[in-house]
Amino acid sequence: MKLATLLAASAAALLAASAAQAQDTSLSATYGDYSLSAGFTPDPYSISLTAGGNLAASNVSSSCRGSIARAPDVQLTYSAGSLPLIITGDASSDTTLVVNGPDGQWYCDDDSGEGTNPQLTWNNPRSGVYDIWVGTYGGGTTPARLLISELSSSSNNSNNNSGGYPDASRRAAFGETVLNAGFQPDPHRVSLTAGGTIPASNVSSSCSGSIAVAPDYQITYNAGSLPFSIRTESNSDTTLVVNGPDGQWYCDDDSGEGTNARVYFAKPASGTYDIWVGTYSGGTTPATLIVTELD
Repeated sequence: MKLATLLAASAAALLAASAAQAQDTSLSATYGDYSLSAGFTPDPYSISLTAGGNLAASNVSSSCRGSIARAPDVQLTYSAGSLPLIITGDASSDTTLVVNGPDGQWYCDDDSGEGTNPQLTWNNPRSGVYDIWVGTYGGGTTPARLLISELSSSSNNSNNNSGGYPDASRRAAFGETVLNAGFQPDPHRVSLTAGGTIPASNVSSSCSGSIAVAPDYQITYNAGSLPFSIRTESNSDTTLVVNGPDGQWYCDDDSGEGTNARVYFAKPASGTYDIWVGTYSGGTTPATLIVTELD
């Protein structure tokens, strides 16, 4: 009995220690709470703060980078409209972003902004609370600014000004469709011309190739229990850029067969998927877009 009591006490102590080292959205934001509604001014809205902390951002997710504080740096209560929401870290040192969104999901970025600055974009943002941490990639702390904007990233980021920015609000060049889980025939195939004049890296440093301004194809998908895969088929090296129902960007180069691209959703969300098929070396090329639940 004494041993069982001791083990239980030890386990409780370990859990308490672990909780003490975790990011805590219930704590008051160190640099303030802000409420912004769609169309706010000035845009971008700038908040000065000190980035960094003594907790590893990878505690949130293996995709998160840098060191952050336990309490959020900023809490944003946002009332969404038809505009995107863009959150950027700005500092002379390498910074990162960790955001807990209104949907309870964690969103992280390292270098999608200018230089070594991070940037997260929601093309169809939700209304609600965004808890925001600005981290330092190399540890320690550094002076920084948090920029909140609804303007196209190309307006605020000179690094993204070269070649423009894809626009999910435009009509898809090669059509639109609605697919329900279990759709037939599977795979769903679309012939199109891949490529364009915009560097896909303007979306994120993880994206490759050249894409068009308007989406090549738009799918409104009603998800079930099956996975959802989008891939390309071409004699040339193609890439994929997908803006998902969560407003996040998903990119790939060669995860398909050969030099074809593939973006895979193990647990897809229902909603709109705007899809761009790019060319790795620029220019345009004939290609086939393949959508399947059978992968």
